[in-house]
Amino acid sequence: MRKTFFSLAIIFTAYQSIAQSIIPAADLQIKTAILAAPADKKDGAMVYGYTEDGSFRVLRKGNNDFVCISDDPKKEGISVSCYHKELEPFMERGRVLAREGKNQKEIFDIREAEVKGGKLVMPKQPSTLFALSGTKDNFDIATAVLKDGYLRYVVYIPYATSESTGLPLKPDVPGMPWIMDPGTHRAHIMINPAKP
Repeated sequence: MRKTFFSLAIIFTAYQSIAQSIIPAADLQIKTAILAAPADKKDGAMVYGYTEDGSFRVLRKGNNDFVCISDDPKKEGISVSCYHKELEPFMERGRVLAREGKNQKEIFDIREAEVKGGKLVMPKQPSTLFALSGTKDNFDIATAVLKDGYLRYVVYIPYATSESTGLPLKPDVPGMPWIMDPGTHRAHIMINPAKP
């Protein structure tokens, strides 16, 4: 009896591991990725996602000014994002450095030096990223519907400061915009709406 129980436990654990690493079909990844986009940007956004072998690539070429990233099936929960295409060089450089094994501080420092040196170009105007997150329990993978998702906003303004924007360095109340990483290439306005 004990052997049967342990065998079943091992099979169940292996099944769960395999199920968690299954890559959804490209059309479902696209539907999931564009959940983060504003309604008028969804249909024409370029979408990155994952192939069956786990590699990251373009799943749909876009025809507007938005880029969306599908959920990484290897990570906990659901997390998708969409951003203005002017941020793509910054985002792609971060992905490359992450694949090279760099940590968050190293990625920040390398990109800061590259922006200051003119090797990496940041947008000259404010550029927005929309990030949607939620739990796997609230996500219907068959229909790409996320219940009770949380949408937050990031507006990149390179080298902006509290003084140049009038924004505080931290929110005083839930939902209040504030500036993060002020005075750097990655300066951005954070807008985290109050949760119900």
